[in-house]
Amino acid sequence: MQKVTSKDGTPIAFDRQGAGPAVILVDGAMTSCSGGSNSELARMLAAHLTVYRYDRRGRGESGDTQPYAVEREVEDIEVLILEGGQSAYLYGHSSGASLALEAAVQLGNKVKKLALYEAPYNSDKADGQVWAEYIHHLREFLSEDRRGDAVALFMRFVGTPADQIEEMRRAPFWPMLEAIAPTLAYDHAAILGEVRSVPIERAARVTVPALVMNGSSSFPFMEDTARALVNAIPHAQHRILEGQSHNVAPEALAPVLLAFFAR
Repeated sequence: MQKVTSKDGTPIAFDRQGAGPAVILVDGAMTSCSGGSNSELARMLAAHLTVYRYDRRGRGESGDTQPYAVEREVEDIEVLILEGGQSAYLYGHSSGASLALEAAVQLGNKVKKLALYEAPYNSDKADGQVWAEYIHHLREFLSEDRRGDAVALFMRFVGTPADQIEEMRRAPFWPMLEAIAPTLAYDHAAILGEVRSVPIERAARVTVPALVMNGSSSFPFMEDTARALVNAIPHAQHRILEGQSHNVAPEALAPVLLAFFAR
C-alpha cells in the first residue's frame, strides 16, 4: 500500500486502481483494507473509475495520532482527494456513510457526488436507551483495555448470535479485530454521537448530488433513516436494493454506483 500524510502528520495507507474520475471508498466499523474490505467492489468500479481504498486512522497500516477528532478523519479524506486531483466522488458504508456525509459538509466542492449505504442513524425514541447503554459499556471496556470484550459487545449489538461470537473469539483473525477495537469509539461515540438520531440540520448542508441507499432485507429502521436523509439533503435520491442486507453484495451495489456517478 502507498501512504500519504494527513494534515496532523498521521500517515494514511491507501491503494489505488483503475482509471477515470476518482472515487474514495469510506469503510464502516471494524473494517480495513488488510481484511479485504471493499476489494471486490473496488475491482468492479475500477473499469470506469480511479478507486481509492484506504485504512482509516487507527486501522491496518495507517497511523493513529491522538487525540482523536472527527475533523481529523475528514482531513484524511481531504488529503486523499488531493492525491487524486482537486475533487472526488465519495461512497460510504454504515458508519463510514456518516463520516462521508460529514466530509461532504466540510469539504464543499471538493466532493463532487455523495453516495451513502445505510448510515446507521436511528431516530426511534426506543433506541435511545439501548444506544446509551452500548456507548457506556464500550467506553468502559476500552478504558480497561478489554478489547476482546469491546469487539464482542459490538458483535452482540449488531445481532451476531452468542455462539458465533464465541467461535470467532477462537479464530485466527480475532487478534486483528482486537487491534482495531479502539476505533469503535471513533465510529460510534464520536461520529454517530451520544444520540444517533438522523442529523437533519447537518444533512441539509450537503449541497452536492447524493444517492441514499438501503437494503430491503436489512434492519427495518434503515429505510426510515434513508428517507429522512433524502428529505433533508437538497439534491438527494433514494434507492432500495432488493434482497440486500446491511452487508451489501458488491455485484448489487457496483452497477448502482456507476450509474449514479456517471449521470
